[in-house]
Amino acid sequence: MDKYFEGLNPILKEYFSILSEKNIPDFIYEYVNTPEMQRIDKIGCGCGTDYTKLFNKKFFYSNLHHSIGVALIIWKFTKNKKQTLAGLFHDIATPVFKHCIDFMNGDYEKQESTESLTAKIISDSKHIMSLLKRDNILVEDVCDYHKYPIADNDTPKLSADRLEYTFIHSICSRSIWSLEDIKEFYNNLTIFKNEENIEELGFKSVGVAERFVKGASTLWLDWISNECKMTLQFIAEIMKKMKENNLVSIKDLYTLSEKEMIEKIQKCDIDSISKAFKSFRETTKVYDSDIPVLNKFCINVKTKKRYIVPLIDNGIRINDVSEKANEVIENYLNSKISKYAYLDFVF
Repeated sequence: MDKYFEGLNPILKEYFSILSEKNIPDFIYEYVNTPEMQRIDKIGCGCGTDYTKLFNKKFFYSNLHHSIGVALIIWKFTKNKKQTLAGLFHDIATPVFKHCIDFMNGDYEKQESTESLTAKIISDSKHIMSLLKRDNILVEDVCDYHKYPIADNDTPKLSADRLEYTFIHSICSRSIWSLEDIKEFYNNLTIFKNEENIEELGFKSVGVAERFVKGASTLWLDWISNECKMTLQFIAEIMKKMKENNLVSIKDLYTLSEKEMIEKIQKCDIDSISKAFKSFRETTKVYDSDIPVLNKFCINVKTKKRYIVPLIDNGIRINDVSEKANEVIENYLNSKISKYAYLDFVF
């Protein structure tokens, strides 16, 4: 086994073993070990939620872990190297704190503002370009995973990307499913043609799809919670202040690790920034309100709704044949969250 994979914790080793069916292709090892891919191993997939007591993460899950997972899923269902590499590279342009920087850029709902650098990072990498040349693959074949529907598609369809982050967050953020559950879900998947006659992952069994939707819905609610929105918006504001005061550059977002960026924030000579960040890291509660709250860090953010309505047959979705699944999905879509959220300090 590759040295990087040997160093993973036992849960991740078993998880990747399930996704790869115990057979990770050699070319994935080679691309994973390039400096540009190793950089995103120091960036959390949790968008800053790893660094606050508002969440109880069981282990650190990096953007490299996520990218590997996506690539393994794509490979299982397509055996297509170009699509697999597009999935592997889809987060190569991720900055520190991931979607917090989209929030900083004002991209709350699509959360895609940083993806434009993907082609440049690949093209500027002598290591990746050497491997692509050897494999007779062009940059344009692998720099946009959106064009491969098994890799990515629009919500609420099921794609490798959406499936992977649902799987892993069910383990590292909450104990929703066991690895055996994930293995059962994974083995029940196949490729169907959807309503638009486009290939899409779906479940062979209605019962398995129902259980997937029920478990995943807990995560959907987490991702639109005020705790999650507060984390992304607060870190976005911290990074905005750091940039405005010339304490970090745009380049730093793509070259520093999250640990290094946190050290910069904590050691900065502007007390209002460093003290607020310390207070945020120590806080254990986000407060709800239906009206703006003065003299507190108060936000009102409409964020991206992440959810999945999987296929169970060609063009047929689970909510069309299952009252249980339809109820879960409708309850999520109609869920109400207080208009404002605030922290018990000023920033």
